Amino acid sequence: MAGVSQGRGRSVAGIAIDGGRFFVALRKAGGSLGEKWEFPGGKVDGDESDEEALKREFLEEFGVKVRVGPRLAGTEFSNKGKSYSLNAYRISFETMDFKMVMHTDWRWATPDEIENDGIAGGRGFADSDLGLFPALREHIITV
Repeated sequence: MAGVSQGRGRSVAGIAIDGGRFFVALRKAGGSLGEKWEFPGGKVDGDESDEEALKREFLEEFGVKVRVGPRLAGTEFSNKGKSYSLNAYRISFETMDFKMVMHTDWRWATPDEIENDGIAGGRGFADSDLGLFPALREHIITV
């Protein structure tokens, strides 16, 4: 794929916004993101598009279909010695009848709650997702 260096992984995050708040979910215990809040999403598989990956991830993790809109932000991060690009896209839910598979909780959180670890019930917010925040904060002001 053009613009992606050899060996760099690709990840996506779905950004749902409602009344100035972001949809966030609390990961189950275990793994590097265990018991952390995040913008749900995940790794892009093979030749899958970012949009296809987001639709698959939300179906696998929440049992719901999402509509994927424009790209809102991007950042880079490392995990276990591998570099990743992370792109965040605006999403909307076709239904919010969630079946929690990878998460134990979800909620709508303000930007301040996310940036200042003000979300109860977890160990803060995923570092990789915090890298998206400067662009997301600017976007929410204009929504």
